[in-house]
Amino acid sequence: MTPIFDTHSHYDDEAFDEDREEVFKALKEGGIGKIADIGASIESSKKALELAKTHDFIYCALGVHPDEISDLNEENKKWLEREALSQKKCVAVGEIGLDYHWDVHPHDEQKACFEYQLDLARRINKPVVIHSRDAAKDTADVMRACNAGEIGGVVHCYSYSADMAREFLDMDFYFGIGGVLTYKNARKLVETVEYLPMEKIVLETDCPYLSPVPHRGERNLSLNITFVIERMAQIKKISEEEVRRITWENAHRMYNLPM
Repeated sequence: MTPIFDTHSHYDDEAFDEDREEVFKALKEGGIGKIADIGASIESSKKALELAKTHDFIYCALGVHPDEISDLNEENKKWLEREALSQKKCVAVGEIGLDYHWDVHPHDEQKACFEYQLDLARRINKPVVIHSRDAAKDTADVMRACNAGEIGGVVHCYSYSADMAREFLDMDFYFGIGGVLTYKNARKLVETVEYLPMEKIVLETDCPYLSPVPHRGERNLSLNITFVIERMAQIKKISEEEVRRITWENAHRMYNLPM
């Protein structure tokens, strides 16, 4: 059976402070082959990097989420640029993008920081992990203006329509699909997964958040991806093993890792 690659997790989160190592042991025993721990602030990026350094099956992305862009002072920019370039276990810049749901920062400031981190990814030749919430058009506009198709990466926790997906597909981006696919109200996402080619889908948890049914509301773990695989196989009318194999291969291509 092909192992699972969880392409977007937050095991640096305090939700795992009590039992992190026990969780990692269970993940490895349960068929989780690789994990990408994704930074969302400078502090969480530092924690993600430490996890990647100390665990052979964990990789990391370093970046600043749109809610945390006050982190991007000159000192922290220097740290981010230095570490994202030099650390072998850093596979991407992220998570970066736009969040108009919480609107913590003005849109023009979010766009400027998004553009800066896209440029950083281009300069160090690494893909990006994009966060976009209630900001579909502006996200696509910034990506096009920055020629993000030349950079590559993933639209994490994809939540928009199949029509919108065409715009990100045109830029050759991957789509991160997780527990939301199993929710009763996920009709729009189901339609998008029906539309997307399997070769552009990767699996993720966003753990400790967004646990799939039947564990909705609980702390999420990479082991729960099996429920996403089951639902995706139903939607795509292929076997669960095919979902595992194709998404495993996709994740390695996306993050430029050898299999």
